[in-house]
Amino acid sequence: MGRYLKGDHVKIEVTDELSGESEWVWILVDHSDDGQQLVFGQLDSEPIVATEMRKGQSLAVSYEQVRDHKRFE
Repeated sequence: MGRYLKGDHVKIEVTDELSGESEWVWILVDHSDDGQQLVFGQLDSEPIVATEMRKGQSLAVSYEQVRDHKRFE
């Protein structure tokens, strides 16, 4: 079992490659892998700056990118 569990939310920062602007988005966690230090899930907010991303998009991000973590019981 990884650090982040199915149903958790993690917040990451994404940067638009063209403009250099960044924003914070939430990911709904599917699972995580402590060995690889990766969290897998779907984008759970609609990005405004990073227009190449869409809500519901599957992502895998490094634990290093996680800036906030919420677990709703």
